[in-house]
Amino acid sequence: MIMKKKIGWIGTGVMGASMAGHLQKAGHDMSVFTRSKQRAQKLLDNGATWYDSPAEVASNSEIVFSMVGHPEDVRDIFMGATGILHPKATCKIIVDMTTSQPSLARIIYEAAEKFGIESLDAPVSGGDVGAKEAKLAIMVGGKRDVYETVLPLFEIMGKNISYMGDAGSGQHTKMANQILVAGTMIGVCEALLYAHRQGLDMQQVIDIVETGAAGSWSVSNLGPRIVKGNFDPGFFVEHFIKDMGIALKEAEEIGLSLPGLALVQQLYLAVKAQGHGRSGTHALFLALASLYGDTSAHSK
Repeated sequence: MIMKKKIGWIGTGVMGASMAGHLQKAGHDMSVFTRSKQRAQKLLDNGATWYDSPAEVASNSEIVFSMVGHPEDVRDIFMGATGILHPKATCKIIVDMTTSQPSLARIIYEAAEKFGIESLDAPVSGGDVGAKEAKLAIMVGGKRDVYETVLPLFEIMGKNISYMGDAGSGQHTKMANQILVAGTMIGVCEALLYAHRQGLDMQQVIDIVETGAAGSWSVSNLGPRIVKGNFDPGFFVEHFIKDMGIALKEAEEIGLSLPGLALVQQLYLAVKAQGHGRSGTHALFLALASLYGDTSAHSK
């Protein structure tokens, strides 16, 4: 039996709403703040309490989770004027599940310590599908004993959960994940464009290759969306560009060159320039197809 917790949740976007919903369905009390109250409406309809700032959430919760967009958003909700880390905060643990800067995770960890609050960085992988199905991979940095305390809650949201090391280690692991995703996405998009240009049925190609050495989560889950011309986000292009930028900067700081990642980032910047910043990462296919003036490859 899971002990009922007073949980605070900040950020109810494409993934955050589903993740918070799983915790709520498991019987935990839920306090919520997000920039758009409308996005939290389902949680509110199911009994969550709305507060007007992260600080108010932190004053009415034991554990506060966050899932926002960019590092500057993370910094603001924790250390801004109405942020979580303030003298009246009653929360004991904060858990940032945003993909953000490892260095910022360490800064938040140290700032939280001054208020007697424990901090974990726990970015996830699995996109909107993983969030909806509670099958996310969750990679966690911070103190091991704090990780063990929060683990029963992580298990409600994900299937593959791992303690990776000290503060920032979860974010470094997510950078490795995003480097892999970048290489995989260009492979999926180029392969399907090649198949289309050769007159093959793209879905049939997916069905045969996904069971062999070329199989991947991306080809099985995002490939069919490309075939159907559905480029709705499971993960936003603009957020992926942000992640790749973080990874490239972190690599540069240790003298590591990542030419493949740098190339993919440039291609994604082209995707954004074409107006697809709020589309899913598989919209890379659109940029590649447009090089040849090809619109039939992604017609619905």
